[in-house]
Amino acid sequence: MPPSSLTSARIPFYRNVRVLTWLVQLLFALGLAVFVWLLLSTMLENLRKQGIPISFAFLTQAAGFGIAEGLAFHPSQSYLTAFGVGILNTLRAAGIGIVLATLLGIAIGVARLSRNWLLERLATLYVETFRNVPLLLWLVFTYAAIRETLPRLREGPSLLWGTVLLSNRGVALAWPELSATFPALRPWLLLALGLGLSTWLWRRYRAQHYHPPARARALGWACAVSLLVSCSGFLWTWWTAPLPLETRVDLEDNTVFVDRNRNGTREEDEPGLPGVQVTLTTPQGRWVAQTAEDGTFTLPEGVPSPPTFTLTPMPPVFWSVPRIQGFNYRGGLVLSPEFAALLCGLVIYTASFIAEIVRAGVLAVPTGQREAARALGLSERQTFTLVIFPQALRVIIPPLINQYLNLTKNSSLAIAVGYPDLFSIALTINNQTGQAIPFVVMIMLAYLSMSLLTSWLLNMVNRRLALQTR
Repeated sequence: MPPSSLTSARIPFYRNVRVLTWLVQLLFALGLAVFVWLLLSTMLENLRKQGIPISFAFLTQAAGFGIAEGLAFHPSQSYLTAFGVGILNTLRAAGIGIVLATLLGIAIGVARLSRNWLLERLATLYVETFRNVPLLLWLVFTYAAIRETLPRLREGPSLLWGTVLLSNRGVALAWPELSATFPALRPWLLLALGLGLSTWLWRRYRAQHYHPPARARALGWACAVSLLVSCSGFLWTWWTAPLPLETRVDLEDNTVFVDRNRNGTREEDEPGLPGVQVTLTTPQGRWVAQTAEDGTFTLPEGVPSPPTFTLTPMPPVFWSVPRIQGFNYRGGLVLSPEFAALLCGLVIYTASFIAEIVRAGVLAVPTGQREAARALGLSERQTFTLVIFPQALRVIIPPLINQYLNLTKNSSLAIAVGYPDLFSIALTINNQTGQAIPFVVMIMLAYLSMSLLTSWLLNMVNRRLALQTR
């Protein structure tokens, strides 16, 4: 028997360090389990006395309220659908906010290192001002500025030849819209994706076995192949794709629609066709219009009844230009005051922290790297973009992950400006159903999933940029 075994056998278990360590951990785990059981049992008993059982069956019930932002939502749809709309609204604000905050933070952080005294001082003033004031105050201030400072709907300015409309109802931008012929483009897009992926895998295989320097060009080849196939499919679809055979014109509301029931009249379940060119020839001349995103178009005055139309398909993707109709914008991409205030507050607040991270990362690069780049004859711009900043990314990315997570979780303050994000919609559902515990669990799981996904993606980038050592 080995000496170590003899020594262990002589030590009583109550004096063995390993046994005592496992025993303490086991007792702690049992105590924690008993504590959690007591909390859960007490909570369930109190909810039972109040007649509020914990159940997720209510998620299939009709919500009974509308959601002004995000995907189209009808009050007759379920609570679960409303919760999904809230998740998408949160992802929308967080995703756009992360991109804009990163760009602004990099610009401010680099400006703080500028040799220009005025630029450096302005960047410092920005950082010290915005990061030392609570985010909630910036959200309220921005929302009040948009609602009270900007002009009314029909008095707002039209910028960039009518592609940007600005008023206290928000900002409306020209935006790509899918036309009636887009379904014919989908096979081309899938083909482009498949060929691009195949090209990338083939180029990487070739680079790994035959020509290692070509590995860096694999992604460029894949993107070029995908772009070529997509453009070819776009042009082919534009020239050859016809409108659906059941396409009709509803003269009551001037709408081009798909007559699925083939009864000559438009029903509620029959959608309008956007991106259709409507041509009307009258004794006064030829008149051409294009259907909007809901399939509607406007007739000129003095048109004979019933008019005769000629319908021509447009490109699979067309620009939808915003316009004022009634008491709001129609067409394009509309950023409501609530979303604009939330996005602006998140971006300017988070960018102040990202700027400090960028500045610290750049200063962490040894001075000898800059001197070596100058010795090679590189300019200041080339030195920063090719030598300094790529090395600084290894220092920047780890703390940058925390800022992205903070931005995503800070989006829950959207309730202060009335933006229907995940937390706001869940709070509305809780007020109607009284199911606080299930919704707290759902909110926790939703934010946890978004945070883990963001952390996982950025950790992959961090591992890719990290120095490879043995």
